[in-house]
Amino acid sequence: MEGLIKEGAELIDEDPAPEELDAGLIAAAQRVEHYEMAGYGCVATYAKLLGETEAESLLRETFEEERDTDKKLTQLSGHINVEAANSGETNPTPTRAKKAAAGR
Repeated sequence: MEGLIKEGAELIDEDPAPEELDAGLIAAAQRVEHYEMAGYGCVATYAKLLGETEAESLLRETFEEERDTDKKLTQLSGHINVEAANSGETNPTPTRAKKAAAGR
């Protein structure tokens, strides 16, 4: 987990374009979510094998919360990844920030 957080911090230090930073931070957050989902999924399985039904239920609930967060990040990343891909073009599609600055 520390390594995943460090990767996100390194991205910030590189001072990328705002769109690229947004895309990179979403990707970093998704890696954290996947790490957490793997942990909760494994521990829930152990709880089931040990007959700890209440613990298993709570762990599965937490797993679902992490998965929901990952799904939201995936939805958010679609538009932002396009903006990041266009950020280096000479005539990119206007980003939300550029549209807002232009008063649109």
